[in-house]
Amino acid sequence: MKKLRLITLGLIALMVSSTAFAESMKTKQPSSPDGRLTLTLKDGGLQLNCAGKSVIELPQFGMGDDATPLSSVPQFVRKLKIDYTMLSGKRLHCTNRANEYVAELNSNQRLVIRLFNDGLAFRYELTDLQSAPSPREHTAFRIADGCKRWMQRWTEGYEGFFPLSTTAPESGRWGYPALIETSDDTYALITEADIQRRQSASCLYNTGNTYTVVPDKNELRLTGTWHTPWRVVIVGTLAEVVESTLVTDLSEPSAIGSTDWIHPGVVSWVYWAYNHGSNDYDIISKYVDLAVSLHLPYVLIDAEWDEMKNGKTIEDAVAYAKSKGVKPLIWYNSSIGWINGAPGPKFRLNKPEDREREFAWCERIGVAGVKIDFFSGDNQANMDYYLDLLESTARHHLLVNFHGATVPRGWQRTYPHMLSTEGVYGAEWYNNVPTFTNRAASHNATLPFTRNIIGPMDYTPCAFSDSQHPHITTHAHELALTVLFESGLQHLADRPESFLAQPAPVQQFLSALPAAWDETFLLDGYPAHHVVMARRSGHTWYVAGINGTDDPLTLELPLTRLPRRLATATLMLDGTDTAQPWDIRHIAYKQMPQTVTLKPRGGFVAVIE
Repeated sequence: MKKLRLITLGLIALMVSSTAFAESMKTKQPSSPDGRLTLTLKDGGLQLNCAGKSVIELPQFGMGDDATPLSSVPQFVRKLKIDYTMLSGKRLHCTNRANEYVAELNSNQRLVIRLFNDGLAFRYELTDLQSAPSPREHTAFRIADGCKRWMQRWTEGYEGFFPLSTTAPESGRWGYPALIETSDDTYALITEADIQRRQSASCLYNTGNTYTVVPDKNELRLTGTWHTPWRVVIVGTLAEVVESTLVTDLSEPSAIGSTDWIHPGVVSWVYWAYNHGSNDYDIISKYVDLAVSLHLPYVLIDAEWDEMKNGKTIEDAVAYAKSKGVKPLIWYNSSIGWINGAPGPKFRLNKPEDREREFAWCERIGVAGVKIDFFSGDNQANMDYYLDLLESTARHHLLVNFHGATVPRGWQRTYPHMLSTEGVYGAEWYNNVPTFTNRAASHNATLPFTRNIIGPMDYTPCAFSDSQHPHITTHAHELALTVLFESGLQHLADRPESFLAQPAPVQQFLSALPAAWDETFLLDGYPAHHVVMARRSGHTWYVAGINGTDDPLTLELPLTRLPRRLATATLMLDGTDTAQPWDIRHIAYKQMPQTVTLKPRGGFVAVIE
């Protein structure tokens, strides 16, 4: 009885202390679990601070006809612990912590805020809607004048550069993500996460230094409860921002049941060298044979396979790949974006019954996945179409790569068979215009700090020869992109004879290249200038770096974050000239140089066991 009384008293004490904690949190300034990030009221809005310094202002909030000024500190609700496993991405085991707060905006609208150790997320939750139109959003971010920012003009396919600006640009529409350097060694990346049905994606419109969140068209009438996607600001040092998994931390867990059939991997890809190669059985066979030679698990049969030459069909090409132990992926036109004059096959996925029939056929003949191309923007109808495609492909065990598409917003967690998406100005542009030639190196050194932070990126890297327009990045720069750029399906761009002409260590590197990573570290870098990253797969570390400038550059190799008990390394650098393009060294790990000097637009890769 005495023991029971002690337990009861203990429970009462715990309840009292929990209540006291909750009450104390209500009166405190909203903060992250580690206390580094805080929110303060400012003129009816909020100011986000890191270590006591202002990072970014959010001058207004609200949904509806007018903004709703905040009159009091958002109230603490609960602590959150995030813990989950990914099948692909920059980190397989993801953990995070947050404090959640709520601000009641009016009788049927509230602002839910989560402060993580690495960023801020918030969304609006609405109730008691009666066939209401999608309300106007008033969220705005104000960036201090003089702050450096790397932002991309919005396009349907998110295919553009991220130029540096230090002043307010002309008014315009901007895509996610947007990187801001707010002070010495403090950065903020603005994006969004967890698009669900009945929602559109959003973008930013600016007037001066104020950037307003504007959701794309949503023509639904809303009834009952509804909420927006998460508005996200990742905050920290450049390394902390690059390594963050906040976009997937905020997204719904996997919705597809068994995932045993999902396997990230490297793909041989025909389009970069042969625009219309996928309608030629003989050319497809060359890329199947390349996959065999390099031990790649996948081959992509791109557009126009419905017009196959040589008296063959797509089923013949799929059968040939399967006979060689290579898993085929095939391309489809989404038939909602570029249609007239565009390649096919078209109009096979738009209706539910057609989509199910087509994907069932893919599954039956042994297709492992689909690349779906040419979407038409971020409106609610398109977002639902993406979700329809993801749910249908999951039923038929098909991997997914979206092209001509929006950027990732966390679907790679909810639908882990979505292993990649384009949404990037990538190497296929060597096929289109000469612009990429002179700007690729600095662009490549910007993407790890912008686009690739938020999710997989099908850039189609690694070309040693030329496409329609030449590239002036070096061989080692191109090889480094396969490590620097994360994608669950990593499509290798070059032609077979070019890959097979490379030295044995380069071919062996490509044969063993992972497409999913246990860990990712940013070791050094600055947007558009240079980047050095380390990624781990199992017991092997891959360290890669590139020079984004047109001058020689000496980089330090800060390997202190790697384990000490590493034994051997293969270091691949640029050689002296075109006749000797490689300098490959097999060394003990303790002999790894402390610095490397890279050629203009050069690079390096180290594989450390």
